[in-house]
Amino acid sequence: MTIISIAALFLAVWVFFQSSRRARVALATAALPPQAWRGRPHHYGWYAVMVMFFLLEVYFCTVVFAGLSPVPAALQVGLAVGFALVAMIVTSRRMDPGFSVRHRIERFGVATLFLCAALSVAITLAIAVSVLFEAIRFFQQIPLKEFAFGLQWSPQGEGVFGAVPVFTGTLLITAIAMIVAVPLGLLAAIYMVEYATPRFRAWAKPTLELLAGIPTVVYGYFAITLMAPLLRQGGEMLGIDISSESALTAGLVMGVMIIPLVSSLSDDIIAAVPQALRDASYGLGATRSETIIHVVIPAALPGIMGAIMLAISRAIGETMIVVMAAGLSANLTANPLQSVTTVTAQIVSLLSGDQEFDSAKTLAAFALGLALFFITLLLNIAALMIVKKYREAYE
Repeated sequence: MTIISIAALFLAVWVFFQSSRRARVALATAALPPQAWRGRPHHYGWYAVMVMFFLLEVYFCTVVFAGLSPVPAALQVGLAVGFALVAMIVTSRRMDPGFSVRHRIERFGVATLFLCAALSVAITLAIAVSVLFEAIRFFQQIPLKEFAFGLQWSPQGEGVFGAVPVFTGTLLITAIAMIVAVPLGLLAAIYMVEYATPRFRAWAKPTLELLAGIPTVVYGYFAITLMAPLLRQGGEMLGIDISSESALTAGLVMGVMIIPLVSSLSDDIIAAVPQALRDASYGLGATRSETIIHVVIPAALPGIMGAIMLAISRAIGETMIVVMAAGLSANLTANPLQSVTTVTAQIVSLLSGDQEFDSAKTLAAFALGLALFFITLLLNIAALMIVKKYREAYE
């Protein structure tokens, strides 16, 4: 498959230029003026490429779904060359004013976009169904009531699967991260758009966005080598006992990691607010701060809510920082100074190492994944309701 794919890329370029050249010659020698043709030479080139890749797709689907063995490399290249020649022959016979090649290309583009959208939905449904299937197998061994309302989580030792401590730790760390990321990210975005000079914005915004490119394992090392000792020393000075692995450490570092996400998205959203709204507010005598609070932020609220929801999803799905900074202890506590764990960290722990895939310990990871899927879905529904209510009030 690799050889025929490489050959197809080179042949596609050749087919495009050859078909375009032939169409240009046909257009120049035709008795009708160029305006009478329903396409340009490059349209015929793309049409030939479209026919060629359609034939290749039929070949690939036949091999995959029929379970045929791969053909030799030389035959694969021969097939690609044959498909290219067929595409050129078909295109050459279509070179006449009555053939609407441009509309065919546009319809092919629309069909491609539809297939991409349908594929995305199908992949999402496939993931949900696969997780649901394995979660059902888990609940056949462990009662749903025990999983949803149990207060102890110890799958490695006692075989107890009460998930309340796991979800409590997830929400605790996410809440700390959002307390750090949302105000700092939003205020940074407001300053960048409304107050910063173009010179300052030119270097400050890219510098801030560099934080988004740092690997999460680096944040984990930052948490355990710098943030955790500082918090522990500060707690000792105040007479407070702070664990070496705590929800506070993980939440603070995760919040720093998410700041660029909130800031960058909010920056683009606030900048997209029409200048006419600001000018109207200034015309009524409002100050810049009053305009930002009462005009700009309400107008940008739907987009800001989307950015916050994306940041929450990013925080809930983070694993490396939690494993390194918060630990794997499933403690049922609301104290951010103690060690906790999250859903994603437990999924990694349960699926690591050699173990039977049918055991309740392994299947518990799918149950946690299914619960996390529904939590994220509920958060998105809540955000949509807030945005809808706002739009009804202001539009």
